Amino acid sequence: MVEYGVAKYVLPGQGESGDHHLVCCNRNGILIAAIDGIGHGEEAASVSKAAAALIRSCADEPIISLVERCHEKLRSTRGVVLSLALVDPEHGMMTWLGVGNVHGVLMRSDAKNGNAQESLLLRAGVVGSQLPALQATVIPVAKGDTLFFATDGIRSDFPASLSARENPQRAADRILEQYRSGNDDALVLVTRITGINP
Repeated sequence: MVEYGVAKYVLPGQGESGDHHLVCCNRNGILIAAIDGIGHGEEAASVSKAAAALIRSCADEPIISLVERCHEKLRSTRGVVLSLALVDPEHGMMTWLGVGNVHGVLMRSDAKNGNAQESLLLRAGVVGSQLPALQATVIPVAKGDTLFFATDGIRSDFPASLSARENPQRAADRILEQYRSGNDDALVLVTRITGINP
């Protein structure tokens, strides 16, 4: 249903990245997430891993419920910012939601019907600390459309270089190489939708 590539950068001097990703299938489709633990280093890594594990364990729930569960679970931690998407291949729809500054962009393989590029509306806040009013957006998707998630270690001008035709792993590696800020952990997750029921 999807093919994806991921590229990560660990801040020098840190043992592991505080940025984490998740791509998993559930009853309703494919759940995709990019999670950035606040700060960096081991503490940020453990919080982002905890969020990913919780999302995976409750993957069949609506994405607003997933974010609310994470918020409750992470209250005693420094928290995370994250963006989530649920691709429903049966109906050709994607529901997505972002809290904080994990950028999301959908590149359409066929832009005849409007915008070639759609950006995720991000709501200010921190999951585990200050949760904003949550509102997910539902948009149509088609075979070949490509979803890009990038944490804040990637400069926000990266969407100017995107193409729906680039191989997902090559795209992730290239974006990390060209747009990494260098002063924070960074993660790029590129997911191409390969299966949509007509």
